[in-house]
Amino acid sequence: MDIVLVTTVIACLFLVIGAAEPLAARLRLPFSVILAVLGMLIGAGAIFFLRTDLTDALNPVAEAILGLPIRSNVFLYVFLPTLLFQATLGMNLRRMLDDWVPIIVLAVVAVVVATLSVGYALSWASTLPLAACLLIGAIVSTTDPSAVVTIFRSISAPRRLARIIEGESLLNDAAAIALFGLFMGFVMLGLPDPELGEALARFPVLIGGGVVAGWLIARLAVWVMALFSRHELAQISISVALPYLAYIGAEQIIGASGVIAVVAAGLTLNLTGPGRLPPQSWTNLRELWDVLAHWAGSLIFILAALLIPRLLEEVRLEDFLLVGVVILAAIAARAVILFGLLPLLSALRLSPVVERPYRAAILWGGLRGAVTLALALAVTESFRVPDGIQRVVGILATGFTLFTLIVQGTTLRWVIGRLGLDRLSPIDEALSRQVVAVALQTVREDVARTTENYDLNRDTVRSEAKRFGERLDSAVKSAEDSADILDRDRITLGLIALAGHERDMILVRVRERTISARMAEQVLSDADRLIEGARSQGRNGYNRAARRSVAYGKGFRVAVLLNGWIGLSGPLARITADRFELLLSQRLVLRDLGTFIDGRIRRIHGRRVAELLHELLIRRIEMVETALEGLQLQYPGYSEELERRFIRRTALRLEEREYAAMREDGLIGAEVYTALIQTLDARRAVAEERPRLDIAVQRAELVRQFPLFADLDDAVLKRLGRALETRYVNAGEVIFRKDSAARSVFFIASGAVELETAGQTWRLGRGEMFGQMAILMNKARRAEVRAIAPSTLLVLDEARFRRLLNRSSAVQRAVRASAEKRGIAPEDLFAEVDTPDEGRDPAKT
Repeated sequence: MDIVLVTTVIACLFLVIGAAEPLAARLRLPFSVILAVLGMLIGAGAIFFLRTDLTDALNPVAEAILGLPIRSNVFLYVFLPTLLFQATLGMNLRRMLDDWVPIIVLAVVAVVVATLSVGYALSWASTLPLAACLLIGAIVSTTDPSAVVTIFRSISAPRRLARIIEGESLLNDAAAIALFGLFMGFVMLGLPDPELGEALARFPVLIGGGVVAGWLIARLAVWVMALFSRHELAQISISVALPYLAYIGAEQIIGASGVIAVVAAGLTLNLTGPGRLPPQSWTNLRELWDVLAHWAGSLIFILAALLIPRLLEEVRLEDFLLVGVVILAAIAARAVILFGLLPLLSALRLSPVVERPYRAAILWGGLRGAVTLALALAVTESFRVPDGIQRVVGILATGFTLFTLIVQGTTLRWVIGRLGLDRLSPIDEALSRQVVAVALQTVREDVARTTENYDLNRDTVRSEAKRFGERLDSAVKSAEDSADILDRDRITLGLIALAGHERDMILVRVRERTISARMAEQVLSDADRLIEGARSQGRNGYNRAARRSVAYGKGFRVAVLLNGWIGLSGPLARITADRFELLLSQRLVLRDLGTFIDGRIRRIHGRRVAELLHELLIRRIEMVETALEGLQLQYPGYSEELERRFIRRTALRLEEREYAAMREDGLIGAEVYTALIQTLDARRAVAEERPRLDIAVQRAELVRQFPLFADLDDAVLKRLGRALETRYVNAGEVIFRKDSAARSVFFIASGAVELETAGQTWRLGRGEMFGQMAILMNKARRAEVRAIAPSTLLVLDEARFRRLLNRSSAVQRAVRASAEKRGIAPEDLFAEVDTPDEGRDPAKT
């Protein structure tokens, strides 16, 4: 085939792709639907011109179109890794973990249920072998929710809904293609009735092997990319090779799922890349992958659509019945998951609630697309699959895809409108009117200053001012008519605005490199949680998200256990260092939010709402300061190192800005500017490195700062530091309950706790102890103790505490004071306590 003609056809396809996007926007249809229709028209037109006697002039073009080297391996080995890899890079993984249950249910459980539902329905309605029916079920279970994501974004639907659908699209393809590989093997071997248990038992092996392969290859790639930190093009080139090496390595070398390997590689790069690569390199890498994925997704769709006319050439009347069976079975399976399993999981508190209108939109938005057609094409090309099965698989997969694109795709926006998802809530409508009024008042002031500065014609200014004043009066009247917004709703809207501004401030700080790329994603995730918490549950949701942002996570607890059980301190040191940097970043941003409340929110929602938001902001700052104080107390030197690093990075940013200004003013030439920036980049690479945190030598320093241990010498303090155990607790966590056995005494290194007994409460803070009364009175606990802030506790067992009490007069005084506060006679507690002896070791057993 003439290479020039083929190149011309491919270039024309890119023109079609470029025209499809504005056409889709004008017709208000999903982009993928427009691509599919255009692809089918081009394919049908090529067949028509080859078979008609009207003219032979277009035959070479038609032959070039139909003769394009479109094979299933092109889709699976060239386009699919690109799409999957880019999807993983664009995901906010930390936020998706909040909705991992519905994502897994839709992406894995729904795929298995749809495969079985379609497979057994076809087996009942046709004479096809069960293996072939299950193969068709796996093929048609791959959804393409890009269209519904696009529409949801256009109507400003909650980000959480878009995340669920994006997570489904990523894992859905991986799970479905893994199942496809299983049943394809049964069909090619000619087994009529495969053992379903045997097939599903191999499924985890494919998944696990792909995960391990993708993780290993990605870790190696990140290591190499970090070595080339000053060579951005080299880093991007390695990233382009990564998904293909992962896919081929998993498929051809270890026999695992290549799709799963690509997903694992992308997730690994997503998690580790921002901390190992320069920020600008990471940004440019993701932008390049966005473009590659757009081209790959468009080409895979339009090339697959070119094949549809050929796949439908041998369609028979009974095939329409089977297509109907596939449609009903697939939709029914998806409905069972969305309206049966998900509400059940929500009722059992195993999954966040997904609102009914959104579940309906997800059901109708389950479009099938290019991946379904590519898998069907792989079956039709295999000479090891019987001809009859090839024909039926091609027709059923194509027919079902056309139904979802033409019927569901074209009516999706109408369905969303009927569900009311494209309309603002009454609160948001009232807010929009007030925002317009406030904005126009500000605009009027700015326009007045502008006209004075430019000395414009007074008649013209007066005429335009009159028109603008009429619009302003109308906006103010409309805002006054919506004055029925409750204070509770105003607070909610103010919190949403405050959290949104916080997110914007984080992005500014990241661009300025004040917040490191390592922390950017996590800080942004916390801001997203604040927005969604305020949207769904108002002030309570906002406060819950704020507490979560400073709390100790599950990963931290696992790291503590690993450090305590097997002495593996690396994970704990890394997570603690991340927590340090996260809290410093939060404190930096929070201190700038007060101006936004006074300057913007007060003008829209009034003084009362602004004052309440100030109170909530002050509490958040106090929480961050408390958590940060605990870390600074435990690791004082490390906190100072991080602050020095922040100052150095800020100075480098300002220095770079000065060089750029001099370059723009012509004070220095390009050669000098380049040399200065190269030198600055070398210093920045050193400044970006985070200092190493040594957690092994910190406990003795922490113990030394306790006033209770002030009368102990250095040798005793060191041994006591080794005897004490560190325990971290979140705000709200119960440390011990009433009537529990007394075996330990707790010393508060940071944070605060609340004791409740007999209807009374006491609060204790840094430097105080609790739990000693029950031990000294030989009774069960009479109080329940709960942390009221993220706290670091030092725990000493009963025997060592009694020895400490016998040796330390400061501890004895603290015990006496606590007993008197609770109305307990001190002599009842010290009947068995010896006179302090400084020569004995309280930590010695």
